[in-house]
Amino acid sequence: MKVLVVEDEAPSAAALKRGLDEEGFAVDLASDAPAAEEAVAAYDYDVIVLDVRLPHGDGFALCRRWREAGLTTPIIFLTACDDVADRVRGLDLGGDDYLVKPFAFDEFLARVRALVRRGPASHPSPVIRVGDLSIDTGRRRITRADRILPLTAREYQILEFLARNAGKVVTRTDLWEHVWASDTVPDSNVVDVYVRYLRNKLGRSPDLIRTVRGGGYVLEPPDASP
Repeated sequence: MKVLVVEDEAPSAAALKRGLDEEGFAVDLASDAPAAEEAVAAYDYDVIVLDVRLPHGDGFALCRRWREAGLTTPIIFLTACDDVADRVRGLDLGGDDYLVKPFAFDEFLARVRALVRRGPASHPSPVIRVGDLSIDTGRRRITRADRILPLTAREYQILEFLARNAGKVVTRTDLWEHVWASDTVPDSNVVDVYVRYLRNKLGRSPDLIRTVRGGGYVLEPPDASP
């Protein structure tokens, strides 16, 4: 899943990025309002983490403009201000959550995961099931036919994205844009390589990931294939 962190304090931004990276998220950073607007115009994000006080603008104004433009990406405000009126304002402007600094990273992470579940490809339950495959997004625990599967962080993010879009064709570009940070340079076949790793770990009898020639990949139970 891809996250935009809009935070002007470099140490805080670095700490959030490091923590989210370790959990397998693809993270982009923006240090001011214009950079945030540029990033949102260029890329699709699964969650936006938005500081309220920013250089050359503020988080409330950004949220209002994005919502008025039709952006549906979940937004969590981060701010040092714990005034109730500010919390109400942020939520009324279209924010989905509001977290006051300082905060525990585990709580922040749980809120980000909750917003991912409520996003456009939403699954209200933390457990996603596709055939005999079960993905516990809260514990990042993968099982197939009751067998626990050890995945790397990157493999897990690819699988979760495919699962949140189960039955739909997911292009290689979709995977690249949602699983890798925007400042990385794509290798010509890196997505295919990771999908192959994932297939080998999931097991190929039967294969849950179907290749669509010229299109991408579909995660679905074998009996759902045309």
